[in-house]
Amino acid sequence: MKSKFLLILSIITTVFVGCESDDTADIIINDNSITTINNNGGGDSGNSTITLSGVYTEDLTLESGSEYLITGPVLMASGTTLTIPAGMTVRARPVGVNAYVAIQQGARIVADGNASNPIVFTSNSSAPSSGDWGGIVICGSAPINSTADGSTDTSTTEVGGLSYGGNTPDDNSGTLKYVRIEYAGGAIDGNSELNGLSLYAVGNTTTIDYVQIYEGSDDGIEFFGGTVNVSHLSVVNSEDDSVDWTEGYIGTITDVYVKHGTSHDKAFECDGYNTDFSNEAGYFSAPNVTNVTIVGANDGGEAVRLRAGTQAIFTNVLMSDFDEAFDLDGDTGDNPTGQGVLDDKLLVNNVTFNNVTVKLKNDTGFTFTEADFISGDGNGTGTDYATWGAGWTRQ
Repeated sequence: MKSKFLLILSIITTVFVGCESDDTADIIINDNSITTINNNGGGDSGNSTITLSGVYTEDLTLESGSEYLITGPVLMASGTTLTIPAGMTVRARPVGVNAYVAIQQGARIVADGNASNPIVFTSNSSAPSSGDWGGIVICGSAPINSTADGSTDTSTTEVGGLSYGGNTPDDNSGTLKYVRIEYAGGAIDGNSELNGLSLYAVGNTTTIDYVQIYEGSDDGIEFFGGTVNVSHLSVVNSEDDSVDWTEGYIGTITDVYVKHGTSHDKAFECDGYNTDFSNEAGYFSAPNVTNVTIVGANDGGEAVRLRAGTQAIFTNVLMSDFDEAFDLDGDTGDNPTGQGVLDDKLLVNNVTFNNVTVKLKNDTGFTFTEADFISGDGNGTGTDYATWGAGWTRQ
């Protein structure tokens, strides 16, 4: 791809919005902003860096042999595809949540690496640290429960005010395969955050397989509704939750490895719906989570919090070094997490606890026993991370 100077990004302000209102300013960005910076002052294009920011209304294909630097929001408009070759490292200027990649509704990303040539998104800092840049946001048209069931209504992302949601369970936002996202995430406040990978209403024909989130400052991966299936997921040293879901996420998460560092919150934080708004569709998150290894930092805390009526079936779990394993929160009203246990919709099958003090904490308002929630205690082996994580992940 020949690089040429087009228009410089103009950011008036960054947008932070909730699900049902937009009371903040707009981003004003020029289309297709690409700038070439020559690093040695000469004419050798092999030593130049192509900076990326702005709204892209045509396909954008990154070329092997070129260097790319994200300097602001990179927004792929509906109908476009962002293509990144195997083995490429894309760097981001360390300006926090002001630099991120967003795949909008109707757009696609094709980042198809392999174990020998993973695709890496990382900080351009000489001393990188968590929160250096915003991460990757994908917005689809699959269902969310913050809008009415069967509705094509949309919601808007916490950062950027991007539309997501609809009535297309098999929506396709592209491919992430053998992708590592480093030093991403960040938050302005408790309601406006970017994660390593944010999946907003992503559909189940999207491929997300062999993805690692490393050293993130907020959640590793968060599902905002949708139906996407994710496999071979590694989250190492996230400072908030490693895996988070809300807004009626229904999909599968298969082969998960979570490792806590010095600063962290939960391994899984799971909401049936977004309690800042309401459960308009009347159903709850209910994914199937299979083959999970969770390695705590042996500093107390809880591994998995299940709340706001969430349902889920966990199968084959290996968990180490926590004060509490599963903490269930809710009530007998709008947040019937405990009812899921009684209905066999919230269960753990085959689990092994190593150095775990409390296996189940019940704060749901419903009465049930540990045996109602956990079966196959001692039979969990977790995921074979030593095999599928070899060569392309970081520890």
